[in-house]
Amino acid sequence: MKIGVFVPSYLLPGQDAKHGDQVRRFAIKAEELGFDSLFITDHLLTAARFYRVSWTEPMLTLAHVAAVTSRVKLGTSVLVLPTRQPVVLAKEIATLQHLSGGRFVYGIGTGWYPPEFESTGSTRQQRGARTDEVLEASMKLLSGAHVSFEGKYYRMNDITVEPLSHVPPVWVAGGQQYAHEASPDKAEMSPNVLDRICRWDGWIVRPTSHPKQMAEDLAEIDAELARRGTSRARKKFTVAHENFCWLSEEASREAAVAEQKRYMLGVVSDERPWDYIEAVYLTGTIDDIQRRIQERIDAGVEEMFLHTMTADERQLELFAEHILKPFAGAPLKAAS
Repeated sequence: MKIGVFVPSYLLPGQDAKHGDQVRRFAIKAEELGFDSLFITDHLLTAARFYRVSWTEPMLTLAHVAAVTSRVKLGTSVLVLPTRQPVVLAKEIATLQHLSGGRFVYGIGTGWYPPEFESTGSTRQQRGARTDEVLEASMKLLSGAHVSFEGKYYRMNDITVEPLSHVPPVWVAGGQQYAHEASPDKAEMSPNVLDRICRWDGWIVRPTSHPKQMAEDLAEIDAELARRGTSRARKKFTVAHENFCWLSEEASREAAVAEQKRYMLGVVSDERPWDYIEAVYLTGTIDDIQRRIQERIDAGVEEMFLHTMTADERQLELFAEHILKPFAGAPLKAAS
């Protein structure tokens, strides 16, 4: 089991002047404590429907983090590909790979927030097709020179993006999520998403997916890979999961949850009520959270990266003590 954390790229009120330094110190501390990865969120625009905050731009922030680390993987969970131009994105990834020594994990998704699509010349209805074109074109550019590509939305002829170095693994987000009126997508694994996941190197399980849904989706992925004549083991396919967590050392569940509410609701909006947040995010006492992490491991998760909600280094230390140490050596469910 591999454990990572999210770069604290939230733009929290009153933190602007020291945010850059907080991000650097957080990244250095995470690497020192032995976390496997630093992941980051992508929202081009302030998505006030579900969040009280916005975020810094992910690729620039990962470059900021790469400069002060040397070992941890640097990943996106996830880049909203329909808002990206594939040549510009390939150049950014190639540069990050070059400067970081090939540590980038290309985590991608279709996104959900209509203003992000509309403001970049797209629509929500086009998001799946644009995601596939941006991904295919950018990976061709990262894999070799003199690339030509002809799609519905993007075209290029005999172009080379440098520096060419390490081709990143692609992990695709999607699948079922907890059914709720506040959810932007249906509680299903769509055929298009299943196809996209099985074509690449890994799957990022939604933070809003219940362990039972994770196991159901993974069974679908295994069946589809078998239909294609391969398997997760042969593909060296990774099952990853992001989630939100605030660790409280309070002994009672009531006191721990009261503390978690203060921090989680500083980031997450009231659009999702607290009962929804408790159903999908990691809340409760440390024992509760460890049990819920084990449920996700039992469902097939091999790698987990968690939002700490703030840049508080004490939270990193608690994560290392109560999550990293107990679970880093945890046996995993065998890949099919």
